Amino acid sequence: MSESVSVRCPACRREHLYEAPAYPCECGAPVAPALDPHGTATAITHRTWDDEWVGVRCTACGRENEWPRPELGCPCGTVLRVPVARSDMDSAREADTGSAQEADTGSVREADTGSAREAGKGSAPRKAPAARRVFQPVTIRTARDAVTAAAVYLRWLGYRDIRRADQRPPTGIGIAAHGLLAQVDPTVRPASLRDVECLWLTAMTESAACVYFSLAGYAPDARAQADSLGVPLFVLDLTGTPQPVNTLADELDATGAQ
Repeated sequence: MSESVSVRCPACRREHLYEAPAYPCECGAPVAPALDPHGTATAITHRTWDDEWVGVRCTACGRENEWPRPELGCPCGTVLRVPVARSDMDSAREADTGSAQEADTGSVREADTGSAREAGKGSAPRKAPAARRVFQPVTIRTARDAVTAAAVYLRWLGYRDIRRADQRPPTGIGIAAHGLLAQVDPTVRPASLRDVECLWLTAMTESAACVYFSLAGYAPDARAQADSLGVPLFVLDLTGTPQPVNTLADELDATGAQ
């Protein structure tokens, strides 16, 4: 668990005591990023996907996954990015590639190659689903929480190396894993037929399966087309628990990643 650290707002100079929130690892243990007590908080003026996530290793099982980077809202209106201690994995990755940015690009390229290779192997006998722990959802309050909830669910299903998708979808946010492309729509508008078709077409170009998560549900024609195209549909309730909308989603929820 992360310890509390003192965070000073660079805009108004207020001091805050902050403790990073914990998220459930696939093994069930709570995971929180280690904060840097000697670092300096910075104001967030613009956002990029890479800056929103940080690699955190679970001390219980050793897995390293990406989780939302700690943030704090100051009463003066400034949103602060709280400094995180560098992990051993970060140091090793930087030493291997020369920079963290090069390491990120390399891991995405390797993941894409692995996904295409996996998809090109053809059909294999379906394995019996492994026993899974009870799913521990992440409460949804913001669009960022919706993406985190979907990522936590995919890890629980057994997908590995959750990361940002290479191509940005027309609506919502794209995330990917080995052999899977997912779209998370945190808007209050039901997902349309075009949204589902665009996801399916993008997944086809990457030789990957796909799944859609929506907060507001789906238009009737979108649900019908998803059944025809083989796209599992889920609705995210505010507790962060994905609810299957079609039979394909029921099957994915029951069997997990194959």
